[in-house]
Amino acid sequence: MSKVHAVITAVGGYLPDYILNNHELSTMMDTSDEWITTRIGIKERRILKKENTGTSYMAAKAVEEIFEKTGVKPEEIDVVICATSTPDYIFPATAAVVCERVGIKGALAYDLQAACSGFIVGLTSATAFVESGRFKKALVIGAEKMSSITNYEDRATAPIFGDGAAAVLVEPTNEELGVMDAILHTDSTGIKHLHMKAGGSMMPASHETVDNKLHYVYQEGQAVFKNAVYDMAEVSAEIMERNNLTGDDISWLIPHQANLRIIDAVQKRTGVDHDKVLINIEHIGNTSAASIPIGLWEMEKKFKKGDNIILTAFGAGFTWGAIYLKWGY
Repeated sequence: MSKVHAVITAVGGYLPDYILNNHELSTMMDTSDEWITTRIGIKERRILKKENTGTSYMAAKAVEEIFEKTGVKPEEIDVVICATSTPDYIFPATAAVVCERVGIKGALAYDLQAACSGFIVGLTSATAFVESGRFKKALVIGAEKMSSITNYEDRATAPIFGDGAAAVLVEPTNEELGVMDAILHTDSTGIKHLHMKAGGSMMPASHETVDNKLHYVYQEGQAVFKNAVYDMAEVSAEIMERNNLTGDDISWLIPHQANLRIIDAVQKRTGVDHDKVLINIEHIGNTSAASIPIGLWEMEKKFKKGDNIILTAFGAGFTWGAIYLKWGY
């Protein structure tokens, strides 16, 4: 009896209409297009401006696109995993809000917090569910309204982040397709370098925390950059070596879009040709857990069945990892 694999069978996505470019940012703080472009590689990012909308709004749009593409009905979905650092509420889960928006009833739905690595952790979790035979149809969503936790007076972090969402449908197959391998890590010594200081149970919201701007992303850029370069590059090389893959065997490398220099380091370490590396950071920015699935969504028409694809990410925690998958359609 052949092994059951978990394969991506559809992708949907959503980007807000509003474009915040570097010129507009330079009117808000002491920065410039040249400074941002040379250090990060970002020209513009999308911002969700629609009133009274949060992460679930974009996530639901991505899921609805999957339903439209495939004809899958909401009642067929068994599990919904939403990777996000910007949930609509502390509780209930944003995944539950998405289910309400799109008409999914009775499915297991929960949020997953692994920062920028959230999507690959969620996809690995969905893979385990599907391979076990417990679930037949899983939705994995990466969705972020990073603008809601970005301090637009902080030139070190404000240029980095954007908003967006994308989702994948994961189903079982007996073909040698889908998620073939995954490597995931956490090193908690990185907590101090990248976090949000207030808003949780350790430091609940108060007048003082709001006045001191403690509800925004806090990042020590040099430490994060150094670790991200090494860890993303090494874990990508490790998963390729473990599966006897060389750069020539890889059809596409899809790294988390955090910084153009980090992406270049991963490309060089893996030996994947530059033309096979997804780079959309220039017009999307860093969308955290939404970064990789947005890449899959944008690239979908270029993929061929059986393509070898490496996904890799690094985020707060520190969390990082890589997935090797074979494209399913």
